[in-house]
Amino acid sequence: MYQKENTTTATEFIILGFPEFPDLQIPLFLLFLLIYLIILLGNLTIITVTCLNPRLHTPMYFFLCNLSLVDISSTSVTLPKLLDIFLRKNQRISVNGCFMQVYFFLLSLCIEFLLLSVMAYDRYVAICHPLHYVVIMNWNVWVLIVAGLWIVGNLDPMTYTVFLSSFSYCRSNIINHFFCDLSALLKLSCTSTSTIDHITYILGSFVVMPCILSTFVSYVYIISTILKIRSAEGRRKAFSTCSAHLTVVILFYGTLLCSYIRPTSTQSLEQNKLFAVLYNALIPMFNPIIYSLRNQEVKKGIAKLFTRKLFSRDQKTIFSVQLHGKR
Repeated sequence: MYQKENTTTATEFIILGFPEFPDLQIPLFLLFLLIYLIILLGNLTIITVTCLNPRLHTPMYFFLCNLSLVDISSTSVTLPKLLDIFLRKNQRISVNGCFMQVYFFLLSLCIEFLLLSVMAYDRYVAICHPLHYVVIMNWNVWVLIVAGLWIVGNLDPMTYTVFLSSFSYCRSNIINHFFCDLSALLKLSCTSTSTIDHITYILGSFVVMPCILSTFVSYVYIISTILKIRSAEGRRKAFSTCSAHLTVVILFYGTLLCSYIRPTSTQSLEQNKLFAVLYNALIPMFNPIIYSLRNQEVKKGIAKLFTRKLFSRDQKTIFSVQLHGKR
């Protein structure tokens, strides 16, 4: 319930959503519902096409499938609750439910962060060492990398969630956000957040910065190798294999760093809410579009999938007509 006294601790939280637009709750519901459906449709299409097309059974598309799965997971943690707030004004969430939302959302973010770095390394090997690509990026390596990502990705959210659950939230229980965001919860805590700041800097030094540096170094070598290709057509083809990933990296890393890699005292909830819409809704929506529009293999796979479905439906129709004609 709602508590303002500094001597009590909240037993539940109230997520405000977007109270700045009281007259636009239904239009916002329709907008975010459309975004969520596009995210589900686009990412499920990527997963389906990759699984059904043997030509896409390569490391890059294996990682892309995992990226699509992570995007579906991260948005499914936050957007259904936001839609409920828009439609039914159901703003309440239990403390444990809030901490679970924090955990699964941070888990998705961490895995995506690590996954984008791995995908950059994959492109580096494919472009800079094409003759050794099959040896370096074999099936066992794929599985080990993805398993390692999910294991390592658990460390960050688990650490944050344990500390958050030990804090006291006695200032208020109103979260000025559209989900249980880490920065919004820290604003409500009457416990010192210096520990969280130290954890953020430690994780930033040992996880975030190595990922960013490895991605940056990979692309320095990739661009250097592409520029050495003599033919313009060869350079275009080489760059087309990594341009989609580079676009996603810039969008995701940029918004995430602006939102989280700062001291809590300097963070603005309004700015964080805007950044959260970008990396939690818009980027997962654009990821399938970016990868499919800039990738000929994915476009061919999608076209082949829909052609197969149309052909199968036409065959069933013809068979049904012939069957009725015989009768």
